[in-house]
Amino acid sequence: MWDPDVYLAFADHRGRPFVDLLSRVGARTPRRVVDLGCGAGNLTAQLARRWPNAVIEALDSSPEMVQAAREHGVDASVGDVGTWTPQPDTDVVFSNAVMHWVPEHRELFVRWAGQLAAGSWIAVQMPGNFESPSHAAVRAVARREPFAKALREVLSLVGTVVDTPAHYAELLIDAGCTVDAWETTYEHQLSGEHPVLDWISGTALLPVREQLNDEEYQHFRQELIPLLAEAYPARPDGITFFPFRRVFVVAQVGG
Repeated sequence: MWDPDVYLAFADHRGRPFVDLLSRVGARTPRRVVDLGCGAGNLTAQLARRWPNAVIEALDSSPEMVQAAREHGVDASVGDVGTWTPQPDTDVVFSNAVMHWVPEHRELFVRWAGQLAAGSWIAVQMPGNFESPSHAAVRAVARREPFAKALREVLSLVGTVVDTPAHYAELLIDAGCTVDAWETTYEHQLSGEHPVLDWISGTALLPVREQLNDEEYQHFRQELIPLLAEAYPARPDGITFFPFRRVFVVAQVGG
Protein backbone atom coordinates (compact mmCIF):
# COMPACT_ATOMS: atom_id res chain seq x y z
CA MET A 1 0.00 0.00 0.00
CA TRP A 2 1.37 3.39 -1.01
CA ASP A 3 1.61 5.89 1.85
CA PRO A 4 1.52 9.49 0.54
CA ASP A 5 3.10 10.87 3.73
CA VAL A 6 6.08 8.50 3.54
CA TYR A 7 6.55 9.16 -0.17
CA LEU A 8 6.30 12.94 0.21
CA ALA A 9 8.93 12.98 2.97
CA PHE A 10 11.46 13.38 0.12
CA ALA A 11 9.25 15.50 -2.14
CA ASP A 12 12.01 17.95 -3.07
CA HIS A 13 14.44 15.22 -4.11
CA ARG A 14 11.78 13.24 -5.98
CA GLY A 15 10.55 16.38 -7.71
CA ARG A 16 13.84 17.27 -9.39
CA PRO A 17 13.62 14.58 -12.13
CA PHE A 18 10.01 15.65 -12.82
CA VAL A 19 11.16 19.20 -13.52
CA ASP A 20 14.11 18.01 -15.63
CA LEU A 21 11.80 15.80 -17.70
CA LEU A 22 9.18 18.51 -18.13
CA SER A 23 11.76 21.00 -19.35
CA ARG A 24 12.50 18.84 -22.41
CA VAL A 25 8.89 18.52 -23.60
CA GLY A 26 8.34 20.97 -26.45
CA ALA A 27 4.53 20.95 -26.63
CA ARG A 28 3.20 24.51 -26.85
CA THR A 29 -0.61 24.37 -26.72
CA PRO A 30 -1.59 20.75 -26.01
CA ARG A 31 -5.26 19.92 -25.77
CA ARG A 32 -4.95 17.09 -23.22
CA VAL A 33 -2.00 16.32 -20.95
CA VAL A 34 -2.02 12.97 -19.13
CA ASP A 35 -0.07 12.29 -15.94
CA LEU A 36 0.25 8.51 -15.68
CA GLY A 37 1.09 7.57 -12.10
CA CYS A 38 0.26 10.98 -10.67
CA GLY A 39 0.94 9.89 -7.09
CA ALA A 40 -0.08 12.46 -4.51
CA GLY A 41 -0.68 15.07 -7.20
CA ASN A 42 1.82 17.57 -5.81
CA LEU A 43 3.73 17.55 -9.11
CA THR A 44 0.72 17.25 -11.42
CA ALA A 45 -0.10 20.85 -10.59
CA GLN A 46 3.07 21.87 -12.45
CA LEU A 47 1.58 20.44 -15.65
CA ALA A 48 -1.48 22.63 -15.20
CA ARG A 49 0.70 25.70 -14.66
CA ARG A 50 2.80 24.91 -17.73
CA TRP A 51 -0.28 24.38 -19.91
CA PRO A 52 -3.19 26.27 -18.30
CA ASN A 53 -5.55 25.73 -21.24
CA ALA A 54 -5.06 21.95 -21.44
CA VAL A 55 -7.29 19.29 -19.95
CA ILE A 56 -5.22 17.56 -17.27
CA GLU A 57 -5.93 13.83 -16.95
CA ALA A 58 -4.36 12.17 -13.89
CA LEU A 59 -4.24 8.45 -13.17
CA ASP A 60 -2.77 6.29 -10.41
CA SER A 61 -3.23 2.67 -9.34
CA SER A 62 -3.22 3.55 -5.62
CA PRO A 63 -6.54 4.70 -4.09
CA GLU A 64 -4.55 6.30 -1.26
CA MET A 65 -2.46 8.33 -3.70
CA VAL A 66 -5.52 9.32 -5.72
CA GLN A 67 -7.22 10.57 -2.57
CA ALA A 68 -4.12 12.59 -1.70
CA ALA A 69 -4.04 14.01 -5.24
CA ARG A 70 -7.66 15.09 -4.96
CA GLU A 71 -6.80 16.84 -1.71
CA HIS A 72 -4.16 18.73 -3.72
CA GLY A 73 -6.90 19.86 -6.11
CA VAL A 74 -6.11 17.33 -8.86
CA ASP A 75 -9.05 15.57 -10.51
CA ALA A 76 -7.33 12.18 -10.35
CA SER A 77 -8.82 8.73 -10.86
CA VAL A 78 -7.82 5.16 -10.02
CA GLY A 79 -6.62 3.20 -13.03
CA ASP A 80 -4.05 0.84 -14.49
CA VAL A 81 -1.39 2.35 -16.75
CA GLY A 82 -1.04 -1.05 -18.41
CA THR A 83 -4.56 -0.87 -19.85
CA TRP A 84 -4.79 2.90 -20.27
CA THR A 85 -5.61 4.15 -23.78
CA PRO A 86 -5.12 7.77 -24.90
CA GLN A 87 -8.12 9.89 -25.81
CA PRO A 88 -8.07 11.25 -29.41
CA ASP A 89 -7.14 14.74 -28.16
CA THR A 90 -4.15 13.57 -26.08
CA ASP A 91 -1.07 15.59 -27.00
CA VAL A 92 1.24 14.85 -24.04
CA VAL A 93 1.68 11.58 -22.13
CA PHE A 94 3.80 12.23 -19.04
CA SER A 95 4.96 9.57 -16.60
CA ASN A 96 7.40 10.23 -13.76
CA ALA A 97 8.89 7.32 -11.78
CA VAL A 98 6.11 4.83 -12.55
CA MET A 99 6.81 2.70 -15.60
CA HIS A 100 9.64 0.72 -13.96
CA TRP A 101 6.87 -1.00 -11.97
CA VAL A 102 5.31 -2.20 -15.26
CA PRO A 103 7.22 -5.15 -16.80
CA GLU A 104 5.62 -4.60 -20.22
CA HIS A 105 6.45 -0.88 -20.35
CA ARG A 106 8.51 -1.25 -23.53
CA GLU A 107 5.51 -2.61 -25.40
CA LEU A 108 3.34 0.17 -23.98
CA PHE A 109 5.68 2.89 -25.26
CA VAL A 110 5.47 1.46 -28.77
CA ARG A 111 1.70 1.05 -28.51
CA TRP A 112 1.21 4.66 -27.41
CA ALA A 113 3.39 5.86 -30.28
CA GLY A 114 1.00 4.09 -32.64
CA GLN A 115 -2.14 5.44 -30.95
CA LEU A 116 -1.17 9.10 -30.55
CA ALA A 117 -1.50 11.68 -33.31
CA ALA A 118 1.58 12.94 -35.12
CA GLY A 119 3.23 15.71 -33.14
CA SER A 120 2.20 14.32 -29.76
CA TRP A 121 4.74 13.81 -26.99
CA ILE A 122 5.67 10.89 -24.74
CA ALA A 123 7.82 11.80 -21.73
CA VAL A 124 8.97 9.15 -19.26
CA GLN A 125 11.39 9.07 -16.33
CA MET A 126 12.28 5.81 -14.59
CA PRO A 127 14.68 5.03 -11.73
CA GLY A 128 17.62 3.05 -13.04
CA ASN A 129 19.20 2.21 -9.70
CA PHE A 130 18.24 -1.45 -9.39
CA GLU A 131 21.86 -2.55 -9.19
CA SER A 132 22.61 0.02 -6.47
CA PRO A 133 23.74 -1.06 -2.98
CA SER A 134 20.31 -0.18 -1.53
CA HIS A 135 18.49 -2.64 -3.78
CA ALA A 136 21.24 -5.24 -3.43
CA ALA A 137 20.76 -5.02 0.34
CA VAL A 138 17.01 -5.54 0.02
CA ARG A 139 17.59 -8.62 -2.14
CA ALA A 140 20.20 -9.98 0.27
CA VAL A 141 17.89 -9.74 3.28
CA ALA A 142 14.95 -11.10 1.29
CA ARG A 143 16.95 -14.29 0.65
CA ARG A 144 17.57 -14.81 4.36
CA GLU A 145 15.45 -16.83 6.73
CA PRO A 146 12.75 -16.32 7.87
CA PHE A 147 11.90 -14.11 4.85
CA ALA A 148 12.95 -16.21 1.86
CA LYS A 149 9.72 -18.12 1.31
CA ALA A 150 7.38 -15.16 1.76
CA LEU A 151 9.51 -12.89 -0.43
CA ARG A 152 10.40 -15.26 -3.26
CA GLU A 153 8.25 -13.36 -5.78
CA VAL A 154 9.25 -9.98 -4.39
CA LEU A 155 12.86 -10.49 -5.49
CA SER A 156 11.84 -9.94 -9.10
CA LEU A 157 10.35 -6.55 -8.22
CA VAL A 158 13.67 -5.20 -6.99
CA GLY A 159 15.63 -6.57 -9.93
CA THR A 160 16.91 -4.89 -13.08
CA VAL A 161 13.91 -3.89 -15.19
CA VAL A 162 15.05 -0.58 -16.72
CA ASP A 163 17.17 -0.56 -19.89
CA THR A 164 19.70 1.96 -21.13
CA PRO A 165 18.58 5.26 -22.68
CA ALA A 166 19.95 4.02 -26.02
CA HIS A 167 17.66 0.99 -25.92
CA TYR A 168 14.55 3.11 -25.43
CA ALA A 169 15.70 5.57 -28.08
CA GLU A 170 16.12 2.79 -30.61
CA LEU A 171 12.75 1.29 -29.68
CA LEU A 172 10.87 4.54 -30.23
CA ILE A 173 12.82 5.62 -33.30
CA ASP A 174 11.75 2.34 -34.88
CA ALA A 175 8.17 3.28 -33.89
CA GLY A 176 8.45 6.48 -35.93
CA CYS A 177 9.39 8.97 -33.22
CA THR A 178 12.06 11.60 -32.80
CA VAL A 179 13.73 10.78 -29.48
CA ASP A 180 15.78 12.49 -26.81
CA ALA A 181 17.04 9.98 -24.23
CA TRP A 182 19.57 10.39 -21.43
CA GLU A 183 20.42 9.42 -17.88
CA THR A 184 21.34 11.43 -14.81
CA THR A 185 22.75 10.36 -11.45
CA TYR A 186 21.61 12.66 -8.67
CA GLU A 187 23.77 12.88 -5.55
CA HIS A 188 21.06 13.35 -2.95
CA GLN A 189 22.21 14.71 0.40
CA LEU A 190 20.09 13.05 3.08
CA SER A 191 19.99 13.42 6.84
CA GLY A 192 18.49 11.55 9.75
CA GLU A 193 19.28 8.42 11.70
CA HIS A 194 18.53 5.99 8.85
CA PRO A 195 17.97 8.22 5.80
CA VAL A 196 18.39 5.63 3.03
CA LEU A 197 16.08 3.23 4.85
CA ASP A 198 13.54 6.03 5.15
CA TRP A 199 13.87 6.75 1.42
CA ILE A 200 13.35 3.18 0.22
CA SER A 201 10.51 2.65 2.71
CA GLY A 202 8.38 4.83 0.43
CA THR A 203 9.26 2.94 -2.76
CA ALA A 204 11.44 -0.18 -3.02
CA LEU A 205 10.22 -1.69 0.26
CA LEU A 206 6.53 -1.48 -0.65
CA PRO A 207 6.39 -5.00 -2.17
CA VAL A 208 8.16 -6.31 0.95
CA ARG A 209 5.72 -4.55 3.26
CA GLU A 210 2.76 -6.10 1.46
CA GLN A 211 4.02 -9.65 2.07
CA LEU A 212 5.00 -9.37 5.73
CA ASN A 213 3.06 -8.68 8.92
CA ASP A 214 4.03 -5.75 11.14
CA GLU A 215 6.45 -7.72 13.30
CA GLU A 216 8.13 -9.40 10.32
CA TYR A 217 8.45 -6.10 8.48
CA GLN A 218 10.13 -4.40 11.43
CA HIS A 219 12.50 -7.38 11.69
CA PHE A 220 13.29 -7.00 7.99
CA ARG A 221 14.05 -3.30 8.43
CA GLN A 222 16.38 -4.00 11.35
CA GLU A 223 18.28 -6.51 9.20
CA LEU A 224 18.69 -3.84 6.52
CA ILE A 225 20.08 -1.12 8.77
CA PRO A 226 23.71 -2.34 9.06
CA LEU A 227 23.91 -3.15 5.33
CA LEU A 228 22.70 0.31 4.37
CA ALA A 229 24.93 2.00 6.94
CA GLU A 230 27.97 0.25 5.48
CA ALA A 231 27.00 1.07 1.88
CA TYR A 232 26.04 4.68 2.62
CA PRO A 233 28.11 5.93 5.59
CA ALA A 234 27.13 9.22 7.15
CA ARG A 235 29.62 12.06 7.14
CA PRO A 236 30.71 13.60 10.47
CA ASP A 237 28.27 16.45 9.81
CA GLY A 238 25.39 13.95 9.54
CA ILE A 239 24.93 14.15 5.78
CA THR A 240 24.57 10.89 3.84
CA PHE A 241 25.19 10.95 0.10
CA PHE A 242 22.72 8.78 -1.82
CA PRO A 243 23.51 8.42 -5.56
CA PHE A 244 20.36 7.81 -7.58
CA ARG A 245 20.46 7.04 -11.31
CA ARG A 246 17.44 7.90 -13.44
CA VAL A 247 16.65 7.23 -17.11
CA PHE A 248 14.76 9.81 -19.21
CA VAL A 249 13.01 9.40 -22.55
CA VAL A 250 11.22 12.17 -24.47
CA ALA A 251 9.74 11.22 -27.82
CA GLN A 252 7.71 13.16 -30.37
CA VAL A 253 5.43 10.96 -32.42
CA GLY A 254 5.89 11.10 -36.17
CA GLY A 255 8.74 13.55 -35.79
